[in-house]
Amino acid sequence: MNILNILEEIEKTDAEVYERISPRRKAMAEFYGFGKKVALASLPLALGTMFKKAYAQTASADVEAVLQFALTLEYLEAEFYTRGVAAAGLIPAGAPLGAITTIRDHENQHVAFLKTALMSLGKTPVSKPTFDFSAGKGSNSGPFANVFTNYDTFLAVAQTFEDTGVRAYKGQAPALIGSGGVLTAALNIHSVEARHAAHIRQMRKARGANVKPWITGMDTGIGAIVQKSYEGEELETQAGIKITGINGQAISVNAATEAFDEPLTKAQILAIVDPFIV
Repeated sequence: MNILNILEEIEKTDAEVYERISPRRKAMAEFYGFGKKVALASLPLALGTMFKKAYAQTASADVEAVLQFALTLEYLEAEFYTRGVAAAGLIPAGAPLGAITTIRDHENQHVAFLKTALMSLGKTPVSKPTFDFSAGKGSNSGPFANVFTNYDTFLAVAQTFEDTGVRAYKGQAPALIGSGGVLTAALNIHSVEARHAAHIRQMRKARGANVKPWITGMDTGIGAIVQKSYEGEELETQAGIKITGINGQAISVNAATEAFDEPLTKAQILAIVDPFIV
């Protein structure tokens, strides 16, 4: 098989391959010009280097987009808990204040890590937005207007942010496949967000809220105002396999939905957090 046939076979596998490098004619011209400068025996290595470079550029762009998106979400959580801890008399002293302070510190560490990761890639971290935690889009009089004066409201919003964060990281993970340490770090953050979510839910339960440490179906445990954060969690199937009644076992719909968290897309996340960003 000659080199032109190799190129044609690659194009059949990846129709966008030439766009990843440059327009097709330019890519071919560059290739032939490059080919004149290397020995015939070196052509496979040279070709591999060109494609590796093209795919690496695309992957880098994907990784940056995910990191910038994650940073915006971490900015939101970090500032939320920072304001909560600073609000006089909001959080009861003792274990509650200790837990929220720890979560605050975790979120600020996530912000610092993501900013450092972006700068290590030669990218400028996105600036922190202005937030309105009442969900009033800048009016500060949204449905959670008493978020920093009413502890139960504060915990309800915290639960929503944490549950949403868990699903957000899960939704973005596929874009980080092949990124090595970046994917590992994102999954590490994802697991910590899940622990935050479970702990906040236990804190709400201790105050009488009808919630579990995990999500059951699309039940928010808060109300319809945050329903977007829980849509899609009612799925009974995983990888095409129905979990309810699997292998004749008496597995209920609730149990099936509680056993798995569903990912959220970037568009879904943006719609959820939009009211909180001015």
